[in-house]
Amino acid sequence: MAKPIIDTLAIIGFGLIGSSIARAARKSGAAKRIVACDAAAPARRTIAKLKLADEVVADPAKAAAKADLVIVATPLSAYPKLGKALGKAMKKGAILSDVGSVKRPALDGLGATLAKGVHLVPAHPIAGTENSGPESGFAELFKDRWCIVTPVRGTPKDAARIVEAFWKRIGSKTARMTPAHHDRVLAITSHVPHLIAYTIVNTASDLESTLRAEVIKYSASGFRDFTRVAASHPVMWRDVFLANKDAVLEMMGRLYEDIATMQKAIRHDEGATLERLFSKARKIRRSIVQAKQA
Repeated sequence: MAKPIIDTLAIIGFGLIGSSIARAARKSGAAKRIVACDAAAPARRTIAKLKLADEVVADPAKAAAKADLVIVATPLSAYPKLGKALGKAMKKGAILSDVGSVKRPALDGLGATLAKGVHLVPAHPIAGTENSGPESGFAELFKDRWCIVTPVRGTPKDAARIVEAFWKRIGSKTARMTPAHHDRVLAITSHVPHLIAYTIVNTASDLESTLRAEVIKYSASGFRDFTRVAASHPVMWRDVFLANKDAVLEMMGRLYEDIATMQKAIRHDEGATLERLFSKARKIRRSIVQAKQA
């Protein structure tokens, strides 16, 4: 097995992503030692039972004290409190990273109180399922998926390279973006689709009881896909929408305009317009499949 990228890895938060990182790091040999931290006692018991880490603790500062790389895998709303705890605890030369779907909280929450010599390298693996909890993770979650690394200005090049090397070792492809550009891209590729899914499922739930029962009973693949996405963690997605408010609202405005175009075409029997728009969307879907991101 290749030489480890990290001596001691600390993971704060052991849901789907955190537990998958632990499994992948162990399987690939990316880290010599793994320290797990979760605020919930049942989660800590599960982590210990599944042997996902070498040490399991409740205190983030204790988890981070000897770590060379700390990865925060909690909801975004936990970042400010964690930033204060980790900023004082981490050793000089250590790297603090995260997996959040919005990068502004990493800069404002995690990075605001870091001690001198501790390097912030935010990241975002574009991978996941609707499941949560330490038992839901699996080592192959990141295989051939993108992880976007968003180094902040002044970050040492070696720190960013270590984070990229770690994600590559556990199966990801990596790309770099500025935090602001990342948040605009993810607003349309991830955040608005989740918002649509939550909305459609809630619309179905508000139908009269007979029709609602039939919607559930006869769900076609399209509605099943929406319900899968809408099963994602409510607290995590609450934080995402509030943290990326401006970009999400911008993309929603564009979506409203496109829906209005579709509405007009249907109302006025403009079949050619509908076929053109559907063909355009179909080409995009095929390109996603060809890129092996389906």
